[in-house]
Amino acid sequence: MKIGNVALENNVFLAPMAGVTDLPFRILCKEMGCGLVYSEMVSAKGILYDNKNTTELLEVDAKERPVAVQLFGSDPEILGAMAKKIEEYPIDIIDVNMGCPAPKIVKNGEGSCLMKTPELVGKIVRSLVESQKKPVTIKFRKGFDEEHINAVEIAKIAEANGASAVAVHGRTREQYYSGKADWDIIKEVKAAVQIPVIGNGDIFTPQDAKNLLEHTGCDAIMVGRGAQGNPWIFKRILHYLKTGELLPEPTAQERVEKALRHSQMLIAYKGEYIGIREMRKHMAWYMKGLPGAAELRGKLNYAETMAEMKALLHEYLKDHQ
Repeated sequence: MKIGNVALENNVFLAPMAGVTDLPFRILCKEMGCGLVYSEMVSAKGILYDNKNTTELLEVDAKERPVAVQLFGSDPEILGAMAKKIEEYPIDIIDVNMGCPAPKIVKNGEGSCLMKTPELVGKIVRSLVESQKKPVTIKFRKGFDEEHINAVEIAKIAEANGASAVAVHGRTREQYYSGKADWDIIKEVKAAVQIPVIGNGDIFTPQDAKNLLEHTGCDAIMVGRGAQGNPWIFKRILHYLKTGELLPEPTAQERVEKALRHSQMLIAYKGEYIGIREMRKHMAWYMKGLPGAAELRGKLNYAETMAEMKALLHEYLKDHQ
């Protein structure tokens, strides 16, 4: 499929997730066949003020392309100018976050709060489209709350102002990540616009992916929490969609090996002190569901070096084989 002028190998994407979809994790997902990876949220104002942390979030490796960078902000002029500022970066698609439910983001009038002001959504998309040449997409939710379900309206506005695709998460802002994602709203959006529609919400298995595609008729799917500690999900979804065959879940050995490689990549990228601490949550996800996972997680949370983490995981394998 294509988004604007960007050709993609397949229609199974990695959702943008703050604190998760950094460069090392994106590469791991790409290696498993992911068709398009998204960065963590990047502040437009952070780019404006040359914030060091923001600059790091914009780093892209050739191995992960095509890649979409997700900006957040609420000022159309700043967003447009910052998209222009990073136009020469090896980024393929500019996405705008209009779905983040975090209180501090919403309080600033950003993220899912933008769904309350459809006119502003149009101005933001138009500013980004006119400021630079890369395809512009937006990611939003079903609505802000159950009294204000306006995903279809937002999608139409995005299309009218030049967006190349939209991604829809089937929950309201008030739901955060609780309850069940409403796939019917994704179906409604797909019926309302001509541009590609990416469906998001509750994809944890290859069967979920197939069901979402069939139920909504959407052009692509976006895997979020289902990919945490589970980059294999992309390979398994793609194989299932192509053949109808369900590949086995990764073994404990495979999980440990991937987690250790992920740790090494993160340490090489951010240094051991930060890398190990950031890796702790990933470790919990990699080991989820394995026998003795809770006890192992407790030990890993105190690991301060790669050597300690490695020893704990090897000891775990020895005791559980």
